[in-house]
Amino acid sequence: MKNIFDSLSFELSKKTTLTYSTSFTLGVKTLHSSMQNDIYAIYGFVRLADEIVDSFHKYNKNELLKKFKNDTYQSIKEGISLNPILNSFQISVNKYQIDLQFIEQFFISMEMDLNPKLYDEKMYKDYINGSAEVVGLMCLQVFVGGNKNDFEALKPYAIKLGSAFQKVNFLRDLKNDFQYLGRVYFPGIDIQQMSIKQKIAIEHDIENEFKDALIGIKLLPKNSKLGVYVAYTYYTSLLDKIKKKSVSNLLQDRIRLSNGFKFYLLIKSYLFFKLKLI
Repeated sequence: MKNIFDSLSFELSKKTTLTYSTSFTLGVKTLHSSMQNDIYAIYGFVRLADEIVDSFHKYNKNELLKKFKNDTYQSIKEGISLNPILNSFQISVNKYQIDLQFIEQFFISMEMDLNPKLYDEKMYKDYINGSAEVVGLMCLQVFVGGNKNDFEALKPYAIKLGSAFQKVNFLRDLKNDFQYLGRVYFPGIDIQQMSIKQKIAIEHDIENEFKDALIGIKLLPKNSKLGVYVAYTYYTSLLDKIKKKSVSNLLQDRIRLSNGFKFYLLIKSYLFFKLKLI
């Protein structure tokens, strides 16, 4: 029976999320149960593509990504895939009529990661749009239950949040991206010579995006607000920690939050939510 396979598919997407990101899993668990599987499905899909371009160095990444892209569109069209991660993703895409253009933009950014390069301003914006902003928009379509009016009203805030998340990731992953993957996302900046002024400018840009995004988080439906706010508090806390580090520190170690502190942020977010402070 296909419903058994579909259930297994969502379980594997959930397992993938838990394996790769305990913090994201904490946020998803605070969403209403009716949408958790769909967010796990989106994360699982994104994670597989990320792994192709970031980890599978001994294999033909170009061909793997091309096949994964073709399989994605085929699964959406046919309503099934023997790849459980894609099967769960296509169910959510078809259920909420997720814009296929978002998926196409995502793949464009993944293709940009296949070859090390220095990014100019346009490439930087295009990459962030495809790798983060459209992923946030996919999730937003789930959060609003496919309601087009609500989606359009909240879209600008979701874009800001996705962009801020990705820029924090760039700073957090500076060492791995630069030393092991040969990537420099920040335009016009020599990572080894990045000045304090340049780092502060990036951090201020992120802070402004978080400030705008918070307005939208407060407007989200109740069944998704807490989950998104948990992710927001996690990333703003990560940014606070990054701000205290020098560029040389970032090139030596990947900045992390302890599991204990993540749990503290979860409890704090829940209290804010219950007290209607968000």
